[in-house]
Amino acid sequence: MSTTEKLANALYLSGCLKFGSFKIKSGATSPYYIDLARLLSAPQKLCIVADAVAEQATKIVVADEIDKLASIELKGALMAPSIACKLNLPCIIVRKEEKAYGVTGRIAGADVEKGDRILFFDDVISEGISKIEGIKPLQELGGVVNHLLVVVNREQGGKEKLETLGFKVHALAKVSDLVKSLSGKHISKEQADEVLDYVKGFQAAKKTT
Repeated sequence: MSTTEKLANALYLSGCLKFGSFKIKSGATSPYYIDLARLLSAPQKLCIVADAVAEQATKIVVADEIDKLASIELKGALMAPSIACKLNLPCIIVRKEEKAYGVTGRIAGADVEKGDRILFFDDVISEGISKIEGIKPLQELGGVVNHLLVVVNREQGGKEKLETLGFKVHALAKVSDLVKSLSGKHISKEQADEVLDYVKGFQAAKKTT
């Protein structure tokens, strides 16, 4: 079984990958929704996804001499510690907002030292905006972020946008490939085609801009 097939089955059977009609952050409606927090309810599926992430991350860690793993709350941060454990790397969590009490600031977990080479991990990439927001505090503290790793590329232009900014973006799978793997097994061809048409709409929009 390929990595894409393993991921597709793990995400679907754990309830992370849902099909239907969902209102997303932008206000638009999507025929699918990904919620990796659901992996916490399915330990075996969590291990499958974490192992796949760690396998890909290991290649990046070795090639780019990575010092630390970072993620931003919430979804990516839920998985990051288990991945950092497999990689034997210190783990950093970037808060979405400044903490005003106790240990203040936006950084939790390991400290960011000037010159640290940091691999930034998150659950999915859509338009890429939240990734830039998560990376900025690391850079402001002197961290060096060249690589981003996500579980799923939603194919909405975020990967390409970040690559034009100089980042190397790695995705374990594209949502279209996950859907094709599930089609005829766990979901109907009609459900798969609806998602594939949705993705094609973003690709067509990119060509006209």
